[in-house]
Amino acid sequence: MTVFKVLPDIWSVGAVDWDVRTFHGPSYSTHRGTTYNAYLIMDEKIALVDTVHRPFAPELENNLRQVAGEGKIDYIIVNHIEPDHSGSLPEIMKLYPQATVVCTAKAREGLESYYGGEWTWKTVKTGDSLQLGHHTLRFIETPMMHWPDNMVTYIPQKQILLSNDAFGQHLAWSHPFDDQNSMEVIMAEATKYYANILTPYSKVVAKKLEEIIAMNLDIKIIAPGHGIIWRSHPETIIEAYSRWANAQAAAKALIVYDTMWGSTEKMARAILEGIALAGVPAVLFKAAVSDRNDIMAQLLEAKAIVVGSSTINNDMLVPVAAFLEEVRGLKPAGKLGAAFGSHGWRGGAVESIEKQLLDSKVELVMDSLKLQWAPDADFLEKCRDWGFALGAKIKE
Repeated sequence: MTVFKVLPDIWSVGAVDWDVRTFHGPSYSTHRGTTYNAYLIMDEKIALVDTVHRPFAPELENNLRQVAGEGKIDYIIVNHIEPDHSGSLPEIMKLYPQATVVCTAKAREGLESYYGGEWTWKTVKTGDSLQLGHHTLRFIETPMMHWPDNMVTYIPQKQILLSNDAFGQHLAWSHPFDDQNSMEVIMAEATKYYANILTPYSKVVAKKLEEIIAMNLDIKIIAPGHGIIWRSHPETIIEAYSRWANAQAAAKALIVYDTMWGSTEKMARAILEGIALAGVPAVLFKAAVSDRNDIMAQLLEAKAIVVGSSTINNDMLVPVAAFLEEVRGLKPAGKLGAAFGSHGWRGGAVESIEKQLLDSKVELVMDSLKLQWAPDADFLEKCRDWGFALGAKIKE
């Protein structure tokens, strides 16, 4: 069901990838698959908005013939050049060599580097438009959402925003609209997508959202490049992006730890009990057996991050170090933090954790909690008290 009518004269012609389990190499987990959405506007002039990942080019070609027959496509709009969206562009241009490729100036640079196509080009910027007949394509540059070349395409006659990576999710579907799927699942994947891809650019996202809102666009439908199409609740994802971009998080704690012989794990569980007793929700992840992308999705909507590790070689365990390196790269704003851990004859892990949190601009709001050897009942009670005090600071 990849070919269907989104609106009169606007068709979905992309592809569903049920099998993909990693994205961006191995760096992003896609437990629920994904889609490569592309849209065909049928008018006096025909425009294809985005293409698909190259392995799915034959499917896209078949879908185009199914809708457009043997008609010629006049324009191919490239909202974003990343190969999961542009990979089949060379094959499509072989079918429609007369088509004009429409994109930003930055996108043209990237496409020429990727594919070297000797094509007809039309570079556009915010405020430019393209008349197809009954439909107008209005272009809005969205650099660093999440590459410098990004833009979105708005069709005022149909009040639809073709948004490429913005507002999307890695989620394969048999039914393509938000009202046909679980909103809990959709928002979980949208949260994970923003957390792992757009968090470093949140200030840019917040500013761009303000600009788009100031344009007074009447947006009834958002059709992204991945995942479901927002036709019933587009305001839900817009409001979520505004919240995430402005670092608005709930009074919630995320505890991430790893342990060698169980001491740090006992501390982590006691700390969680203390935070919960303070009336603050908390979630617990063991770094070695948890998906870092899933953890980052939880961090996006948590006010505090609490990190613990046993000590090895005077430092933290590798799974914790890898997680904190991810935090440092994504730069989540406005987070409170604290560190804890255990050691044998010599410590070092807790100090390393604190340094990494500070380097990530996390505000440390508690003195660290350290233990030599194994916790007894009195020390576990101390952990609960420490967690309770942290919970109180989270609620402030």
